[in-house]
Amino acid sequence: MTLHIIHCAGEAVEPYLEDLARLRTTVFRDYPYLYEGSTDYQSDYLAAYARSPRSVFVLALEDEQVVGVATGIPLQDDQIAFQLPFRKKGLALEQIFYFGESVLLHAYRGKGLGHRFFDERETHARRHGFKLAAFCAVERDEHDPRRPADYRSNDAFWTQRGYHRQHDLFCELSWRELGQAEPSPHLLRFWLRSLEP
Repeated sequence: MTLHIIHCAGEAVEPYLEDLARLRTTVFRDYPYLYEGSTDYQSDYLAAYARSPRSVFVLALEDEQVVGVATGIPLQDDQIAFQLPFRKKGLALEQIFYFGESVLLHAYRGKGLGHRFFDERETHARRHGFKLAAFCAVERDEHDPRRPADYRSNDAFWTQRGYHRQHDLFCELSWRELGQAEPSPHLLRFWLRSLEP
C-alpha cells in the first residue's frame, strides 16, 4: 500500500468532495467535536471552498482512498461567521489565510502527516502573499466526562508550529452533538501565526 500526498486548488477538488465529506463526518464524531452531522451538509461546506480559486486542499491518499485532508481558504472567501471576529478587531481580511481543518483517520496519525499538512498550507498561503495564518478549534472543559482517557490535546503541537492561542478572538458555531436532538452553540478559539519571514 502506498501513501501519497496531492494538492488541489479550487474546482480541481470536485472529484474528491464526496470522499472528503464522508471523512470529515467520520473524524468529527470523535471528541472533542462529537459532531452528529450529515455528509450533505459537509458537501455543501466543502463546495464553498471549491469555488474559491485560491483555496487549497492537501489530500493524503492510500491506494486512491482519501485517508486525510487539510484545507485552507482566503478568509475573505470564507463564511461570515469566521470573518466577523477579525472585522471587529479591525484586522485586514485580505491578509489572512484561514485553515479550515486538518482531519486524518486514526490509523494514519503519528506519521508526520500533521506537520506536512501545515507545511503545505503555509507554503501555499505565502505563495499567494498572505501575511497571517489562522484557524480555530473547539474548546472543552478539561474535566468533561466525555473526554477519553487517552485524549491528547493538539495545543502543544500548534504552539510548536508557532501558532498563538488568541484569548480575545473566537467565534461561535452551532452543531448537533452525538445524542442531541437539536444543535447547540459551541465556542471555537482562534490561533494565529505570522507568515512573514
